[in-house]
Amino acid sequence: MRIGVLASQGAFIEHIAALRQLRVEALPVRLVPELNGLDGLIIPGGESTAISKLMVSSGLTEEIKSLARNGMPVFGTCAGMIMLSTKNSDQDIAPLGVMDIVVKRNAFGRQVDSFETELAIPALGGKPFPAVFIRAPLIERVNGNVEILTRLADGTVVAARQGNLLVSAFHPELTDDLRFHRYFLDMVRRRLSL
Repeated sequence: MRIGVLASQGAFIEHIAALRQLRVEALPVRLVPELNGLDGLIIPGGESTAISKLMVSSGLTEEIKSLARNGMPVFGTCAGMIMLSTKNSDQDIAPLGVMDIVVKRNAFGRQVDSFETELAIPALGGKPFPAVFIRAPLIERVNGNVEILTRLADGTVVAARQGNLLVSAFHPELTDDLRFHRYFLDMVRRRLSL
C-alpha cells in the first residue's frame, strides 16, 4: 500500500511518521507525477490559504479533485478538511468541492485558543480519542450521505466521512494514538479489495 501525503506546507512530516509506524509506504507529494501509483492521499493541516495557492500553482488541484471523485480515499485534517469541502468561510481559498460539507475556518479562534480534548469516536472503538485542535475549523453543515463521526460536547461536528473521503478538524498525527490513521488505511484496503 502506497499513501501520499501532500507536502506543500503544514504537518506532513508527522503524517508520514504515523503511516511509517503502521508499516505503510508513505510518500511526500509536491508535484502531479508523484500522485501516480498511490492508493490513498492525506491532505494535512497547515495554513489553508497557502496550501490552496500551492496546489493551484503546482497543478495538483484538478488532479486531486479527479482522483477523489474517481474513488481514491482522501483524508483531510484541519486545513485538509477545508480543502475537501464544497464551501468554506474564506473567499481566498478555492476548495476541491468533493465532500458535501460546509466548513468554517479558524472557528475556535487564534493560535492561543488551541486546545486538546478527548472525543468519543465509535468508529474507532470505545476508548476516547485524544484530539488536538490548533486554529481549527469546524463543520457547519453536512449534506447528502455524509456520516458524522464525532462531535464536541456542545454538538459541534469535528469529524466526518463521505464514502472514500474522511475529514477531521483536529490533528490525529500530533498524538501517539494511531487509530484514526488505521481507520483511513482500512478505507484504502477496502477500496483495493474491490
